[in-house]
Amino acid sequence: MQEKKEEDLQQALNKQSEFGIDEVGRGAVFGPIFSAVVVLTEKNKFILKKYGVKDSKKLTPKKRKLLLPKILLHSSDYGIGQSSVREIDNLGLRVATELSMIRALKKLKEKPSELLIDGPLLLRPWQGIQKNIVSGDSKFVSIASASILAKVSRDNLMDRLEKQYSGYLIFKNKGYGTREHFSLIKKNGITNLHRKSFLKKLNFI
Repeated sequence: MQEKKEEDLQQALNKQSEFGIDEVGRGAVFGPIFSAVVVLTEKNKFILKKYGVKDSKKLTPKKRKLLLPKILLHSSDYGIGQSSVREIDNLGLRVATELSMIRALKKLKEKPSELLIDGPLLLRPWQGIQKNIVSGDSKFVSIASASILAKVSRDNLMDRLEKQYSGYLIFKNKGYGTREHFSLIKKNGITNLHRKSFLKKLNFI
């Protein structure tokens, strides 16, 4: 009887899923915003935590890349979405971020019963229950997994874009506004993948 109860509890835990979503690239001056959503059962949250899944910012690039296949293997479902530089410039950062999140969510097989969002801002276009968690990537394994998936996906794109946009050290700065990146913009000019709305505020245009 005790074994049956434990089995029932285990099945219930495996049916309960956590839906976490996060974005990367909001603060960059080059390239798109990426968002990822990851769906995890209680059991797989525990497994990924043991592997060392935590906020992507606290992991080395090498560790993130090693964890990514484990996240994909143990997630019940996941989705990745992005918004372009044109959308960021034309619609503004918040709307573009929301677009990338909605695109990630549309890739899921089923609609989340409750969506856990990293940060204080509501996902305004989302018709469903959502919960905002400040520093959520440090508190929820699903959000931490989503942050790793989004970060590795975006970094991989930046590495590929380096060949096309050499002269800006994109492989190194990943599109963020480092001092070195800004000096290279001054030297080489602005490309079509630089966010003009950002650079205008910084008097680069």
